[in-house]
Amino acid sequence: MAAIAVTMALTACSAPEDESEEQARQDSDRAAAGEAPDAITIGWNQPYYSYNDDTSDGNATANSIVNYMLRGNLFYYDENQELVRDESLGTFEKTSDDPLTVEYTVADDATWSDGTPMDATDLLLQFVGTSGNLNTIDSSDDVGNLGGEVYFNSSSPGLPLVTELPELSNDNKTLTLVYSEPFADWEVALDFGVPAHVTAMKALGIDDPQAAKDALVEAVQGNDKAALSSLAEFWNTGYDFTAMPDDEMLHLSSGAYELTDYVEGEYLTLTANPDYKGELPASINEVTITYSDDPLAQVQQLQNGELDLFGPQATTDVLEALEAVDQAQVNTGVEGTYEHVDLVMDNGGPFDPATYGGDAETARQVRTAFLTAYPRQDIVDTLIKPINPDAEVRNSFLVTPGSPAYDAVSEASGMDDAFGDGDTEAAAQILADAGVEGPIDVRFLIPADNQRRSDQFDIVQPKLAEAGFNLIADRRGTWGEDLGSGTYDAVSFGWQSTSTAVTESQATFYTGGLNNLIGYSNPEVDALFDELAVTTDEGEQEDIQGQIDAILVEDAIGSTVFQFPSVEAYNKDVVGNVTSAPLNPTIFYGYWNWTGPETE
Repeated sequence: MAAIAVTMALTACSAPEDESEEQARQDSDRAAAGEAPDAITIGWNQPYYSYNDDTSDGNATANSIVNYMLRGNLFYYDENQELVRDESLGTFEKTSDDPLTVEYTVADDATWSDGTPMDATDLLLQFVGTSGNLNTIDSSDDVGNLGGEVYFNSSSPGLPLVTELPELSNDNKTLTLVYSEPFADWEVALDFGVPAHVTAMKALGIDDPQAAKDALVEAVQGNDKAALSSLAEFWNTGYDFTAMPDDEMLHLSSGAYELTDYVEGEYLTLTANPDYKGELPASINEVTITYSDDPLAQVQQLQNGELDLFGPQATTDVLEALEAVDQAQVNTGVEGTYEHVDLVMDNGGPFDPATYGGDAETARQVRTAFLTAYPRQDIVDTLIKPINPDAEVRNSFLVTPGSPAYDAVSEASGMDDAFGDGDTEAAAQILADAGVEGPIDVRFLIPADNQRRSDQFDIVQPKLAEAGFNLIADRRGTWGEDLGSGTYDAVSFGWQSTSTAVTESQATFYTGGLNNLIGYSNPEVDALFDELAVTTDEGEQEDIQGQIDAILVEDAIGSTVFQFPSVEAYNKDVVGNVTSAPLNPTIFYGYWNWTGPETE
């Protein structure tokens, strides 16, 4: 699943002065003794808003980084992008290749923080929620009020291949998936999500946790439409909140930390879970995340001792400011996030066939003209190379630069040849040949206070004007929430990779996919993704990915621009052994390894 890398305009908040001074004194004493601090503060750019980051609406980095520390998982990716299993909550193994069969066993002592045992019902709910196999409709405008229909607002590239209901063991500790076809990424297909007992208690009005889980299993196995509709409604929206909820059941812990405080738009606090017995315990008792979309303000907060760690959007101004902070340890690199530009195809705008009387070819030519004029190289040269001199334009939707398949897939995509480098004359000719006269108004969605995206718009707008497009800056503080709303025509933002699975991009380009925010649909692309999901040979995977990339380019749905440069900054006088990961959760990776100041 790809998580959206978003930024929003919010103000950071620090603790009261007397508490800050006392905390600083205690941290100083611990630092002198070489101990880890009792508490640290981390800066982030968008507030947490959902405990369920497996829904289409909750699928954002702002949520997943918190849930990473709050909920345990069966696996994670390390700083080298290697898959690591965490058997604290359970294990899984492939027991057969033909048919592909995977058995999940929940640990005997695994529990939620309310004392309810974890079991296979939790995995069953996650299967039902993300596979969509029991959905009775393909989509819904109101995922919290389904009118009796069943629609779990999520998707998965592999779980739909499990066409029969998973089997539960007699002790309800083991769940078995039997795939109808091979699936290349079976190791990352299923993991724990939200608690089954809470979902069923809230959705079905049952007070007893075990009775609620029994009712959930009965509803799934009996295909009880009414009960499943209620379960789906709560699963979709019941775990959404933007401040500390009164009901602690909405944020139970199965991981190293518990959510103990959350002030809307300001800060969120996680405290070490005293009952956690797993392999990745909290090394620091309290972690507070403060929110601000202004990285230069965060630099100042780091200098003032108000922040101990943050990973800002990398700009030359930020790096120069960090160089002046004596206590700052600054690490740079490349993230698993890439910038891209999306063109919306189903909103009645300039890129929608409906605007041209249903003429899909004319709409495609307009999109092609826009992308031909889009100055990708100028953006990289102006904004990214000063931070990463080796930065290049990214030319593949599916494959990350530096991966073994990138050269072949990017060449097969033809993106570099198709869109060139801001060729405004060629773009204007494409419009003329299509019989479309400019200027064409394009509402371009931009985060209200994101400097790098504002800088990108300033580079792009005059170039597109030369080609016949009138870009209208649509600046919103709620832009992340508005993605996919159809209220804009074009947008540039980042997709952050959460795994190395070859099927990870399916959710973005598949018809009705979790991250398909532009209304794109191509049966040939869908069929190729279906083929990719059941292909285990790496050479064949590479060939299929190249075919998909080429079609996406031909359909002119948008284009990739650059891989994010990364900046990680922390107060070396307070915390040490900080190692971020290129994949989600970036700077929050390895929280169990954080220590006091590193000694030389």
